[in-house]
Amino acid sequence: MLDVIIAGAGPTGLMLAAELRLHGVGVRVLEREPEPTPVVRSLGLHVRSIEVMAQRGLLDRFLAHGRRHPLGGFFAAIDKPAPDRLDTAHGYVLGIPQPVTDRLLAEHATGLGAEIRRGAELTGLSQDDDGVTAGLADGTRQRARWLVGCDGGRSTVRGLLGVGFPGEPARTETLIGEMEVAAAPETVAAVTARVRQTQQRFGIGPLGGGAFRVVVPAGELAGDRSVPPTLEEFRTRLRAVAGTDLGVHSPRWLSRFGDATRQAERYRTGRVLLAGDAAHIHPPAGGQGLNLGIQDAFNLGWKLAAEVAGRAPRGLLDSFHTERHPVAAAVLTHTRAQMELMSTEPGPRAVRELLAELMEFDDVNRFLIERLTAIGVRYDFGAGHPLLGRRLRDLTLKRGRLYDLTHRGRGLLLDQTGRLSVTGWADRVDHVVDVSEELDAPAVLLRPDGHVAWAGQDQEELVTVLPRWFGAAGGRAPGP
Repeated sequence: MLDVIIAGAGPTGLMLAAELRLHGVGVRVLEREPEPTPVVRSLGLHVRSIEVMAQRGLLDRFLAHGRRHPLGGFFAAIDKPAPDRLDTAHGYVLGIPQPVTDRLLAEHATGLGAEIRRGAELTGLSQDDDGVTAGLADGTRQRARWLVGCDGGRSTVRGLLGVGFPGEPARTETLIGEMEVAAAPETVAAVTARVRQTQQRFGIGPLGGGAFRVVVPAGELAGDRSVPPTLEEFRTRLRAVAGTDLGVHSPRWLSRFGDATRQAERYRTGRVLLAGDAAHIHPPAGGQGLNLGIQDAFNLGWKLAAEVAGRAPRGLLDSFHTERHPVAAAVLTHTRAQMELMSTEPGPRAVRELLAELMEFDDVNRFLIERLTAIGVRYDFGAGHPLLGRRLRDLTLKRGRLYDLTHRGRGLLLDQTGRLSVTGWADRVDHVVDVSEELDAPAVLLRPDGHVAWAGQDQEELVTVLPRWFGAAGGRAPGP
């Protein structure tokens, strides 16, 4: 029997597969589509996802295929520079098309030993006390101890579980596609600049090779958004919104998306979990969707691995829901707010103008950009040091950088005192004695996802915290 089956080979599923393999968990990824999609749903990575790649030693691969852009001007497309001294060593946006991100994550996962089966559509599932049985469209069945649905907003896994998906239905729809444009580049740029003065849901940008990414508001909601729009529909909407269709032709792919916001009522049902778009959908404002899914996987991977190994402390796996559900709920709220601020109606435009003025205040600008880039996420670990629950940025140490020490996905005690010990947990937690002028704490204990589980200098206090996240000393299985 397999350890874990993952339904869906998008960024969430691939990141999760790799995280599980770091801990030796047997993983099979089932993907309905026979080939990777060429559709560029996402254009890049925000700060926290960039940090995730750095924490696992992947950032150089991504930088080689992407382009760094200045951070700022993302909340509701209000053009403001990033605040000074943002709490990160990676203060930029990495422009990289989603198919490239998918490919790099697939190479990472398979390089660690994950198995990806394409053309394998999950159509049924059942579970018992020992595992989950997945039924496939070809009539075969596969058995695993755990199953994770990372199969998108129309998740089959979520539907089969009967998990509620409450929220708000779509009220607007946007057309998106890649195609060639007959108009001269300067004409395209001028039209885009003019239209975006009032319509933030419009954009035409070059992708290279003669293709352009075209985004334009639809005229009305489609009865079935799984049916792609036609090129003539794009031409009609371009003429209505921009006054010209710019001679668009030769489409590579065409699609549409709405602004619905929905979230799964629970992320775990027995031995089945949901992550990424299977657990939450929201408008694309701010480009947070792919990033949110990658960060879900980063939170879940080490916890599920500990459960598979039989050494997870009580409640660890359930903390995936308690930690990530509020994060996604906040993203839903913020993306809905951005969509309102991008409306062409007089009321929302007035609020947008007011917010743009408020963003001149550093605290307001900092709050919004920390939310959007996810570096402001703080999990509730109880009262304590100001760092508790936050992820730690990539500190400069005397002998290198912090994230270079986290590639194996283990816990980490960064000890500036040299007097502490992780004896009993050394098989799960690395002990590094080093110093950093950027760290205002004698020592910090980091979970495998980089969030601070403890800060201080008292060994007895540390020993009371270690079991909460890493299980009993000596790797013993938890008690009854």
